[in-house]
Amino acid sequence: MSARTKARKRALDILYAADVRQIPITEALAAEAGRAASEPDRQNSWLYAREIVDGVVDRFSEIDETIESYAQGWTIARMPTIDRALLRIGVWEILYNDEVPAGVAIAEAVELAKTLSTDDSGGFVNGVLGKVAQAA
Repeated sequence: MSARTKARKRALDILYAADVRQIPITEALAAEAGRAASEPDRQNSWLYAREIVDGVVDRFSEIDETIESYAQGWTIARMPTIDRALLRIGVWEILYNDEVPAGVAIAEAVELAKTLSTDDSGGFVNGVLGKVAQAA
């Protein structure tokens, strides 16, 4: 598993924890930063995970508006928590990180959705992120 794949999973954990615990993302990020300081062997994945989470926080409103505009018939609040976090990561990578090809961002998000969420989540995440990528 690549360092970026691990970083995406780590960012997902942070966004998911904040959402489920109903705490600010910055608080969940700070808790993870404390753990990261004691794990120097995971430094590579931590740096990109932090970049993702910081990017999502910085563009939170725009990202959620984008998701809702392409998730026909779905509001952010109605989505499974994992899907919501994966879509936030995917939209940030597609729209705001030029270093990641859209296809990679979509494939990584879909794989995590298939592994961690509902049976329908892979297709849902793929459809929404595919529309975002086409419009970008």
